[in-house]
Amino acid sequence: MSVLLFGVSHRSAPVGVLERLAVAEHDRPKIVDRLLAASAISEAMVVSTCNRIEIYAVVDAFHPALEAVGDVLGEHSGLTINEMTAHAYVRYSEAAAEHLFTVAAGLDSLVVGEQQILGQIRGAYASADAHRTAGRVLHELAQQALRVGKRVHSETGIDRAGASVVSVALHRARGVLAAAGTDLRRGVVLGAGAMGGLSAVHLAREGITELTIVNRSVEKAQRLADNVAANHPGVTAVGVGLSDLPAAMAGTDVMMTCSGSVGSVVSVAEVHHALAARTATTPLVICDLGLPRNVDPAAGRLPGVELIDIEGLRGDEETQAAEGDLLGARAIVAAELADYLAAQRRAEVTPTVTALRQRANEVVEAEIMRLESRLPSLSDAERDEVAHSVRRVVDKLLHAPTVRVKQLAATANGDQYAEALRELFELRPGAAESVSVPDAEASRLPDPAPPQDGRQ
Repeated sequence: MSVLLFGVSHRSAPVGVLERLAVAEHDRPKIVDRLLAASAISEAMVVSTCNRIEIYAVVDAFHPALEAVGDVLGEHSGLTINEMTAHAYVRYSEAAAEHLFTVAAGLDSLVVGEQQILGQIRGAYASADAHRTAGRVLHELAQQALRVGKRVHSETGIDRAGASVVSVALHRARGVLAAAGTDLRRGVVLGAGAMGGLSAVHLAREGITELTIVNRSVEKAQRLADNVAANHPGVTAVGVGLSDLPAAMAGTDVMMTCSGSVGSVVSVAEVHHALAARTATTPLVICDLGLPRNVDPAAGRLPGVELIDIEGLRGDEETQAAEGDLLGARAIVAAELADYLAAQRRAEVTPTVTALRQRANEVVEAEIMRLESRLPSLSDAERDEVAHSVRRVVDKLLHAPTVRVKQLAATANGDQYAEALRELFELRPGAAESVSVPDAEASRLPDPAPPQDGRQ
């Protein structure tokens, strides 16, 4: 069994494609259940953030599993296989593990070093665990990835580049306001989820005095507002419903949108009405951090509006971490990947060692029975002593090769030593199959190009 990764991220696709592929939290169990309906997939986990959609699946056959993933995502998004593969990346076996560790470290984020991705991976893993779609392989992979992320953030300064996309967007917004001769005093946050909370905290730290949280649930909006006000005494915060959004826009300097709703929440007409009601002459800065986008992109073309979105943040020099921290983070990822792969190889050889010891026990028991039939005059004590001696000899003979094969299994091509044991001791074919590793050629497959019929 190996891990297959099918992903699309800000590095490989435009925002429009990411929007169509985005998986909302309430849709995640449905997507995973459909994946597990495929006979080639035994475990699955979906990581869906504002910058990426990645499916990690434990599979026993590469191509059938890849086709199943494509079918599920195609039905979910309405994209064809060709449209998806034009922007997707596929990783298999060791490469899939390396990618997840790199993502957890913040090395693949829009803002290099941001820590939010670690919480998002934790959430994806928790969802898979709660719905029992993660087995041994994904449990070990996800837990190791979370350890990698923690190590990188505790042992390097990679997160100095910026806590998240939120911080970079806010810095850009403050620059727009400064150019217009004003400062950031009033803020609006659309959405009371994790991104909304992060945005609210960042705005409070920026020194705003008035904060409005807008959410479909007024209760959740007010809860977040109360929390911000309690921790930042200089901020007056209030939570309101969606019907109050136009008025909130009219009286703010910057609005952060990070709602998990599918489709635009803020229309061009609503922004236009807000502009008409504004008394301030400074621009209305909107930071759209939602995926799918929360604000109709056409709103950015209205006079007096500055729209900052995920697309516009790409390539921002502030999203890059210091070179030394990058090198340190990559070194941690490489070391942790080596440890993970070594542990996986050791686990793969365990059934062979178990089969060998079982075979030895069967031989010992057969020989003891043969001895009892030939020497029926032996006392019980004598038979026990003979049996104990034979077992002790066999254990001593097997100890060195079984310990050594586990050590060698952690090295490159370590599966060959397990295969040698199976051949030398004529172990049962079932034992050999239980520890067989992914086909060597398949594990080196490049990202597959779709056949002429358009299917993978």
